[in-house]
Amino acid sequence: MEQFKEQTFCMNPLVQFLHKNPVDFTKADIIRYIEENEIRMLNFRYVAGDGRLKSLNFVLTDSDYLNQILSYGERVDGSSLFSFVKAGSSDLYVIPRFRSAFMDPFAEIPTLCLMCSYYTKDGKPLETSPEYILKKAKKSFQDVTGMEFKAMGELEYYVVGDKDELFPATDQRGYHESGPYCKFGEFRARAMYYIAQAGGTIKYGHSEVGNFTLGDKIYEQNEIEFLVTDVEDAANQLIIAKWIIRQLAYEYGLDVTFAPKITVGKAGSGLHIHTQITKDGVNQYVKDGVLSETARKAIAGYMQCAASLTAFGNANPTSYFRLVPHQEAPTSICWGDRNRSVLVRVPLGWLSKGDMVADANPMEKPNPVDGSFKQTVEFRCPDGSADIYLLLAGLVVAARCGFEMKDPLAFAKETYVDVNIFDEANREKADSLKSLPTSCYESGVVLEQHREYYERHGVFTPELINDLVAKLKSYNDQNIREELEKHPERMMEIVKTYYHCG
Repeated sequence: MEQFKEQTFCMNPLVQFLHKNPVDFTKADIIRYIEENEIRMLNFRYVAGDGRLKSLNFVLTDSDYLNQILSYGERVDGSSLFSFVKAGSSDLYVIPRFRSAFMDPFAEIPTLCLMCSYYTKDGKPLETSPEYILKKAKKSFQDVTGMEFKAMGELEYYVVGDKDELFPATDQRGYHESGPYCKFGEFRARAMYYIAQAGGTIKYGHSEVGNFTLGDKIYEQNEIEFLVTDVEDAANQLIIAKWIIRQLAYEYGLDVTFAPKITVGKAGSGLHIHTQITKDGVNQYVKDGVLSETARKAIAGYMQCAASLTAFGNANPTSYFRLVPHQEAPTSICWGDRNRSVLVRVPLGWLSKGDMVADANPMEKPNPVDGSFKQTVEFRCPDGSADIYLLLAGLVVAARCGFEMKDPLAFAKETYVDVNIFDEANREKADSLKSLPTSCYESGVVLEQHREYYERHGVFTPELINDLVAKLKSYNDQNIREELEKHPERMMEIVKTYYHCG
């Protein structure tokens, strides 16, 4: 019962009913919930090679069949889900993960959803499945370091609706705006509520900088940021959140895009990932009130692998409309404290020994607390085109490489900057830094060069790396910036192609 007390504010109805943490859910729990709550439909959900959430529907008319579904999973055609699965041997099993159970917030018929893992004909996990690669990355990190890797994402997106002449927002000044200047706050709040019901752990939501009008439409940028959690759970909740936001937009008669860049001169949308390393539940990024050696080793790994991480986090040509020099999205491989011009940022932490709450509220007694548990390290170049499982797996691998490389602390010191590299006065420093790729093609080339980092310990398979390299090179976008200077009208054609990416 004590465990349930800790879940008092959890919105997931299964947690409320079963009085259990999701990690402890069993098949018997799922069956009991279905039977006692008159659930009539069951959906298996799984992510394919396009990064989207797929669905397999079951109508529940027989208890023996329900037990069979949950005991054995079901067959699917892998060649229709992944390009690396060949039609000649394409049968895969999808096996439900009970800890992932959530109610479909859109279904008129009471429907339970379960996220699934892929297994082969031999009953073994599909080695090339992005979800399993993340699992392997997490284990390899634990094996090498003895610590746990955690993460959370900042999900940015544009909501597109009919233009409203009343209380117009100021162009590109929408950061944390409230209604009536923010038009889609109620939509964002509803999305957050549904995500929380589906098990998402949300930190907050707000309107973002970007907003503009084009023709009879208004484009408003929003963000939902999550809490730090187990890296596999972080991936699942981002995937479910994107599905919920899109489905809710469809029901509202709105459009939504997670695309990195949708027009010239307006803010693009990123998918910043915050990371944390813990041991026995204690954050290892801070020691004695300052950034620890553990944090700097992980950062060294991010710096070493940065260019190839774009292969997972910046996965179509529009990514490189956002990653251009001298704008807020990073292009130089460097890191710094609280500095938004860098690739890896150490955001403002709660390291002050003072009690700010007591200072702001005279009726409160001073009670200084250690806020170091909140400290994260932020990787800022990914965007909505990312394969979320592979992106997080890549970051776990990169952090692990920081512990395996020779003299990581010296490398971290070498790539640290304490100036705004966007300022013209710091151009010399900016020019001394290595840069991220400028196209998918270049990203593929770098991934091929860095493949040993990812294949080490059997995490990424050679077949998957080959497939990714071929896909990235197939865009043939290595000269895209020069081409767009000559033919700027082509940008919107490309944007339209990848408008609903990821």
